[in-house]
Amino acid sequence: MSTPADRPQATPAEVLLVEDDAGDELMTREAFEDNKIGNVLHVVRDGLEALDFLYRRGEHADAPRPDLILLDLNLPKYDGRQVLERIKTDPDLNHIPVVVLTTSAAEEDILRSYKLHANAYVTKPVDLDQFIRAIQQIDDFFVTVVKLPRTR
Repeated sequence: MSTPADRPQATPAEVLLVEDDAGDELMTREAFEDNKIGNVLHVVRDGLEALDFLYRRGEHADAPRPDLILLDLNLPKYDGRQVLERIKTDPDLNHIPVVVLTTSAAEEDILRSYKLHANAYVTKPVDLDQFIRAIQQIDDFFVTVVKLPRTR
């Protein structure tokens, strides 16, 4: 696995975390900091706020277009499945990779997420160190290894 010093210097990615659990948000922030991830992490706490961010409405009128979305499934207002469906059926958003990052390991959630065109499905590890490693691996893959479209 690459270390932060091994990574090529590039424009930081804009990452949108859609997460209503403050503890999971904190662990994600810690993972970004521990891995010296230079990407910009934006956080919204429910499905409606996620759509406001993506469509640049209200307080998110100046929001950047995310390069990667980390999406919890169990959210207030609109759940993650509804948000995922909106993203993947919108021609202006459907190119953005979406990683479902959730506590659910239910086969029906996994299958439905992929049917809605999620790019990956990751069950949140309960252990802090494993959670941080999972976030680092997602970042390493989606931001360092693969080529993402830049459409800002």
